[in-house]
This record gives sequence, C-alpha cells and structure tokens, in this order.
Amino acid sequence: MALNPLTPGITQEDAGSTALGVLLQACAAGNRLAFEALYRATSAKLFGICLRYVNNRADAEEVLQEVFTTVWLKAGSFDPRLAGAITWMATIARHKAIDRRRAQHRHEDMDDVTEWPSQVSVVETVDAQRQNSQVDRCMDTLGEQQQTYIRVAFFEGYSYAELAARHSIALGTMKSWIRRGLLQLRACLGL
Repeated sequence: MALNPLTPGITQEDAGSTALGVLLQACAAGNRLAFEALYRATSAKLFGICLRYVNNRADAEEVLQEVFTTVWLKAGSFDPRLAGAITWMATIARHKAIDRRRAQHRHEDMDDVTEWPSQVSVVETVDAQRQNSQVDRCMDTLGEQQQTYIRVAFFEGYSYAELAARHSIALGTMKSWIRRGLLQLRACLGL
C-alpha cells in the first residue's frame, strides 16, 4: 500500500478514490470537464470489465458507452459512504455487460477471454491476475456445485431463476446455496 507523498497517512488508493468521488459529484452538477477527466481516469478499467463479460470488443465498446451515459445521468445518486467511486462505476459496467449478454442470449464460458484491451496497463493486468488467483483459491474452498452455480451466475450472467430451472432446483434453494457460497467467499477474501 503506497502512501501519498503529498498527504502523509493517506494511501494513493484513498486519494484516487476521493478524487474520482469529487469528479462524480461535479458530473452530477453538469460539469462536462469533470466528466472528461472521469472518462480518462476510468475508461480503461471499465472497458476491461465490459470485455470480460461480453467477450467481444465491439460489444464491449458499446456497453462502455452505455456505462458512461448511465454514469452521467446517475452521478447524483453516487454515495461515497456506500462504495468507492470506481466500485460504483464497475458495478454499473458489470450490470450493463451482463444485460447485453442476456439480451444476445449468449452464454459461452467466460474463461476463454484472450483479447485484453490495449489501454489496460501492465500494473492493472498484474493486479487483476493477483486478485483473480486469490478468488480462485477461495473458490476452491467451496463445494463443486456451489462453485459452478456462482461462476455461472456471476461470470456468465445467468439469473438465479434461470439456474434453478436449468438444474431443476427450487428457486429458494438455489438462492440459499449461492448466498452461503458468497458468504464463504467473503470470509475467505477477508471482506
């Protein structure tokens, strides 16, 4: 964790999150320059999220455009007490990408992503790989069925209802299994 040299005791991550939060608040007030700065600061990371879920560069670019339209329109609903700015935006990106995937009825395996956006830095790629390996280690602590259901629900975009129907399991049971698995993952990841 790197400390910000300008403000001792505050990490660079904290300062970056605060800066993004300020940009989001300025966007809520209609500041187009803040929106440009926000786009430059976050578009590569958000594009990577979109690409991860839709697995097609052209679709990911369209989803990214939808993401930033939503960010512009809903910036006023951002609450820094509930989540960091990048987390809030990444959640929007994830939901938009999953919605696109569902609309196209494409449910292929997301582990085959081989094309990474050129804008993503090596540091971001290494950090993402580190986080993915930690998630993978924690996923291995779950039962095989829980792993499958969580991967399909969150990486392939299936709804709980679709999963329950696909596996002939009651919807409430499916929700309970996934929820217990997510709680185990959260504990394993130290969140």
